[in-house]
Amino acid sequence: MLKKGSGTTEQGEITAFLGKGTEFKGVLSFEGTIRVDGKVEGEVVSKDTLIAGDGAFLQGEITVGTIISSGKIVGNINSSQKVHLLAPGSVHGNIKTPKLIIEEGVTFDGKCEMAGEKKAVEQKVVSMTDR
Repeated sequence: MLKKGSGTTEQGEITAFLGKGTEFKGVLSFEGTIRVDGKVEGEVVSKDTLIAGDGAFLQGEITVGTIISSGKIVGNINSSQKVHLLAPGSVHGNIKTPKLIIEEGVTFDGKCEMAGEKKAVEQKVVSMTDR
């Protein structure tokens, strides 16, 4: 999804980059598009786009708008827009998203829940009436 030489993706300009050899532990929250080629342990939270390259290793809960990954993910993914898994990537955990794309060569070990817009709106209304 990365256009060669342009520094941009289909989602927009990359606003942060964690390169190979970098390690991050804790809660990673961001706005815009971030690319990870290193190791992240903990929670990733954003309404925007996370790109995980071939060398990326993410361990923990991921809650984002869109994720595009060819790296290794160990943990659950909750996406409000789209999950796009590219070879040689792998996911060991559950995925909840309205749109899922898995390329040939990707390893996925977990359950998937395809929650559409209508279902998400219904859940929000129910939780608001429970107060």
